[in-house]
Amino acid sequence: MKQLIECVPNFSEGRDMNVIKQITNEIEAVEGVRLLDVDPGKATNRTVVTFVGEPQNVLEAAFRAIKKASEVIDMSKHKGEHPRMGATDVCPLVPISGITMEETALLARELAKRVGEELQIPVFCYEYSAFTEERKNLANCRKGEYEGLKARFDAGEKPDFGQPKWNVKAGATAIGARNFLVAYNVNLNTTSTRRANAIAFDVREAGRGLFEGGKSFGKPILDENGVQKRVAGTLKKTKAIGWYIEEYGIAQISMNLTDITVTPIYKAFDEVVKSAASRGIRVTGSELVGLVPLNALLETADHYLRLQERSLGISEKEKIKIAVKSLGLDELKPFVPEERIIEYLLEQKGNKPLINMTLQAFADETASESPAPGGGSISAYMGSLGVSLATMVANLSAHKREWDERWEEFSNWAVKGEKLKNQLVNLVDEDTNAFNKIMDSFGLPKGTENEKLARTNAIQAATKYATEVPFKVMQLAFESMEIIKAMAEIGNPNSVTDAGVGALAARSAVKGAFLNVRINASGLTDKVFAQEILQKGREIEQKAELLETEILKIVDSKIK
Repeated sequence: MKQLIECVPNFSEGRDMNVIKQITNEIEAVEGVRLLDVDPGKATNRTVVTFVGEPQNVLEAAFRAIKKASEVIDMSKHKGEHPRMGATDVCPLVPISGITMEETALLARELAKRVGEELQIPVFCYEYSAFTEERKNLANCRKGEYEGLKARFDAGEKPDFGQPKWNVKAGATAIGARNFLVAYNVNLNTTSTRRANAIAFDVREAGRGLFEGGKSFGKPILDENGVQKRVAGTLKKTKAIGWYIEEYGIAQISMNLTDITVTPIYKAFDEVVKSAASRGIRVTGSELVGLVPLNALLETADHYLRLQERSLGISEKEKIKIAVKSLGLDELKPFVPEERIIEYLLEQKGNKPLINMTLQAFADETASESPAPGGGSISAYMGSLGVSLATMVANLSAHKREWDERWEEFSNWAVKGEKLKNQLVNLVDEDTNAFNKIMDSFGLPKGTENEKLARTNAIQAATKYATEVPFKVMQLAFESMEIIKAMAEIGNPNSVTDAGVGALAARSAVKGAFLNVRINASGLTDKVFAQEILQKGREIEQKAELLETEILKIVDSKIK
């Protein structure tokens, strides 16, 4: 698996787009790095930038961006609502794929060392790259903010890299390795920062300090070690403060969700709603700063669907709409999934040309003189339509009047169907890709003996793959028939014929895909593999035919 890391530097400029563009130009100039998002904030005077790539490319882009920021941002003139200590305030590295947190932490230290030595910017390493327990917490690295740096260095405190000297223009930088962090703000129908902070203290993990007389200020209550006693907040792995955003004219709870497997977005939102209501304040919506993983929004949709006792087996697109509306993510500005969800930004649309076609265009392309898409892609599509019908029946059944107590039963069937549908849809393009790999292999040079051997091996590998893809279609289409049969037996009786049509489509998908398995397997020199896959294919085909007959008998019995 290719190693990929994400870098999310926060630059202390959110108003001058010319300055921001100079910094992001440095990132985009590095080959192998993809700039995903640039999110400036006027009130915070801060821009969150997100880019991904292979480790060394990301380190180079991060260094260039930090260098440019130190040239074009003057911290002695910076004002903003968000805590900060440098032109590049923080620069976290996040492991995405093929790389461990330990490896990412070493990369963060490598970057920190270069910044400290070459740019003469003091650097504090935080989170997983921290050298001390205290500096794992970003707030400890940033204590006193930019204005407090000189006093810290004069008192003898040393950064992890760079000299303990106050860089008046660039300030200092925190570089670290961390899990995926979601920056999330919840909007309130108040302008009171004090009340917003009270809510933030209710929910953040650090909670609030205790004062004598039960007050929120005054003489602190100390423990036996002289440390102020605290009451923990309700949310683990959550940092939060309250602030007033002049740009919007409202107060917000600004949160960093440092581990969304512990505190997911919906849980943070619900807790703020609960705390705000207890104080006579209403939550009006929320906003995500930067990017968000797809699964975070899908989990959010599932959470609210469960509360409504609605089926979870609906499309990804519909779930995102539900998540956006449930959290009010579009209150302050439009939420565009293609621009805010990290997987969508990384997705290469060109790899799925058939899926992205209209029905008319797909039919026209199939009917053209081009050999692909052919029977394999059509079989996969028939399979996806067959299980889609079964999923529809499950969703209708989950929503049927007087069947409310059975919503979860049908939701589980719908979730299975939705998963199979998506897998089969992806195989529509994959079957054509497999065919194209064979064609590409035949186009390889065959002059020398080595070239001939390489060409032969490439043709065989491509042919084997082109056999495996339609076999996968067979397996998935046959698996879907379990759902189809269940919906014919126990689903909404008004939709029983839909289940019948689904059975016809699924069986046709199995038989059609097996034709492709057979013809491609005939060209394989690996006869053992060919015989095994053909035998398994025949068994699936026979079982599909028998199951289709059973399903149609059930359908016939209910419509006579």
